Amino acid sequence: MEQRITVTRSTVAPPSAVWAVLTDLDAAADVLRGVTAVERLDDGEYRVGTRWRETRVMFGKSATEELQVTESVPEQRTVVTAESGRAHYRTVFELTPTSTGTDLAMEFSGDSGPLGAAAQLLMTLTGPLVKRATAKSMRQDLEDIAAAAERLG
Repeated sequence: MEQRITVTRSTVAPPSAVWAVLTDLDAAADVLRGVTAVERLDDGEYRVGTRWRETRVMFGKSATEELQVTESVPEQRTVVTAESGRAHYRTVFELTPTSTGTDLAMEFSGDSGPLGAAAQLLMTLTGPLVKRATAKSMRQDLEDIAAAAERLG
């Protein structure tokens, strides 16, 4: 079962500053309030294949996922994926230059694969709550990214 959420945020920062914040993995725990730790699994620049472990707090619990860049078009778009058990997660960031700065869109999708009847029922009951909490977290991330980019820009 796939779920998809998209949030957007405009900032006065130019795309170059937004990109610099998005791709500075070493600073992510300082910039993003929802991230408590980042462990680099390589020492290279941000590009396709870059991997790291990111620890976030959601629903009062800490969870660590391994993430990987699967697409990177500097100052325009990046795609990050993660696998957790049978679930596959994908986050897309798109930067669109505007006359006053940048429009930043973030799309998160998660696919849990086929679910049994009990899991399907649980997803139906808890899905709306999880979706609202995820969207709130995403909006917070975009606020944090915009604020950091505006300090740079």
